[in-house]
Amino acid sequence: MATDPIFFQAGQWLAAAGGALVVVTVVAFLARWGVRFRLVGVSSFTLLLAFSCLAFAVSYVPRVSIPGARSVPVVFDNGSDLVIAAAPADLAAEAIQPTLEELARNVHASGRTSEDGFVHVRLRRVEPATAGAGRPVVLGEAQVELATGTVTLNP
Repeated sequence: MATDPIFFQAGQWLAAAGGALVVVTVVAFLARWGVRFRLVGVSSFTLLLAFSCLAFAVSYVPRVSIPGARSVPVVFDNGSDLVIAAAPADLAAEAIQPTLEELARNVHASGRTSEDGFVHVRLRRVEPATAGAGRPVVLGEAQVELATGTVTLNP
């Protein structure tokens, strides 16, 4: 399991600071200092930040970057089995496949469900049909298998 080193180190430092604050809080209660209740809040918040940083460091997944791919916005994602991205009008034909593959590899399967076990990723462009109206044209489609994460391109 890959971890993000910056957040992992920050989590370790915050955990050490939280432990030190807990010790100071215990001393403050034994000595009956006036700031003892504030120290409870500060130490618990510091420990919460430490656990949050460590959890993010463990769960972090960097984005996949494929040469030749263009950055396109996702315009529809139903959260289960369909993701649609909008291609710009000036997208070259040779950039369609790498862009589609990059989109598909950056779709994470956790939390998604599908009847056929796949997430369908479509790249589409809106072309003018009549005055004031457009027609969506699908440039390519990829399927991501939920169980394995395998990407299949269907341009």
